[in-house]
Amino acid sequence: MRIGFDRDKYLRMQSSHIAERRAQFGGKLYLEFGGKLIDDMHASRVLPGFTPDNKIVMLAELADEVEIVMAVNAKHLARNKVRADLGISYEDDLLRHIDAFRSYGLYVGSVVVTQWTEDNRQAHDFKRKLESLGITVYRHFPIPGYPGDVTRIVSEEGYGRNEYIETRRDLVVVTAPGPGSGKMATCLSQIYHDHLRGISSGYAKFETFPIWNLPLDHPVNIAYEAATADLDDVNMIDPFHLAAHGVQTVNYNRDVEVFPVLTRLFEEILGSSPYTSPTDMGVNMAGNCICDDEACRQAASQEIIRRYYRALVTEKRDVIAPVQSQRIALLMAKVGVSKEDRPVVPPTLEVAAATGEPASAIELPDGRIVTGKTSALLGCSSAMLLNALKVLAGIDDSVDLLAPASIEPIQKLKTQGLGSRNPRLHTDEVLIALAVSANGDDNARKALDQLETLRGCDVHTSTILGSVDEGIFRALGVQVTNEPVYATKSLYRKK
Repeated sequence: MRIGFDRDKYLRMQSSHIAERRAQFGGKLYLEFGGKLIDDMHASRVLPGFTPDNKIVMLAELADEVEIVMAVNAKHLARNKVRADLGISYEDDLLRHIDAFRSYGLYVGSVVVTQWTEDNRQAHDFKRKLESLGITVYRHFPIPGYPGDVTRIVSEEGYGRNEYIETRRDLVVVTAPGPGSGKMATCLSQIYHDHLRGISSGYAKFETFPIWNLPLDHPVNIAYEAATADLDDVNMIDPFHLAAHGVQTVNYNRDVEVFPVLTRLFEEILGSSPYTSPTDMGVNMAGNCICDDEACRQAASQEIIRRYYRALVTEKRDVIAPVQSQRIALLMAKVGVSKEDRPVVPPTLEVAAATGEPASAIELPDGRIVTGKTSALLGCSSAMLLNALKVLAGIDDSVDLLAPASIEPIQKLKTQGLGSRNPRLHTDEVLIALAVSANGDDNARKALDQLETLRGCDVHTSTILGSVDEGIFRALGVQVTNEPVYATKSLYRKK
């Protein structure tokens, strides 16, 4: 992988800049963390060299000073909202976050359930569950007229109704499982209550994307638009920053739209606003740590194509209009790429056309492309996986890592013992069979030893993957796209 981002420089600069912002307020700082904190895969894909845990490692260096407050929206609990990238509920993801923070030595002080209503049974149940785990829970309530009715918001009927979150440390990171959780409102509510108590406190925002000091049309910023196409986020020049400082910076529409209201809230609470623009609120230093701009441009362009395919598959699965994919197609045109610029796409389609069956291809770390086709024994993803491991291990193509005689009993178990109509081995079954073979076969062992090399590789398949293969590739850290076509005409799809 061609490195485009200086991770070590980022860790130094980011922690230093947060310390500077804390000094600006001279007391407690509520730092709203947007986006992914513990596993920012998007950042790692568009900024090669940025690791998924970069931000939490940076916070861990400040562990003695940091307290984390997790926010979750009661409405999301009621709907059992799920993180699409992980396939787990916000409830489970919140617990996963707490475990991850603690594993890095970070102190999680409490959880705040926002938009609390007494008739929300799921919110009550989750509150009891957290408290049974020894986690302190606070409630914040809906405010009629929010965010426009500033007078009501900054009163006993607004923020005044919210339970005050007791914190022990001066750097309070407010984060959440996903967007719309009430992170900013939580920070402002705390500042309101602090002000009533005579406590000096301030607010800042940590948002990695869009990167404020990259051009508006930079592929890294456009990749953010592709990633948030479902939210209708649009990057734009920050007009407030341009007016105040005469400098063009990039922000996104929601922050720009809410800034006048935020300014009024600060004025109502503190007497004046500490910020002249949405950009001023941010503390993100990622743009200063790009060390190879072209590498980041190329990586971001590939991410836009991946997002395009992901949107196509979502629209196919959910039988919805192609709104997101059309929006991302425009972004692809803006950066000058097409789906054929994804190296694994043409070889996949060529094999599929030649065989008339599902096919797949993987790009190895050195740029070589390895394909897989459907056979009587293996699905195309399983065949591609074995072929890739053979190439990486230097094993001759003529060698069978799994003898047909070892596959047939598994097929018999699948079809006769377990009632499956598909006798072909999935990727999980192939890996288990390979692991068993590795006990007495040097080639199988060598191939198995190459699994970690697949992390970060790109794969494309000519049909939509089933949940099993999708999960295996996710676990291997492989970046998969699919053509929006089902392998069968069945109406029922196992999820």
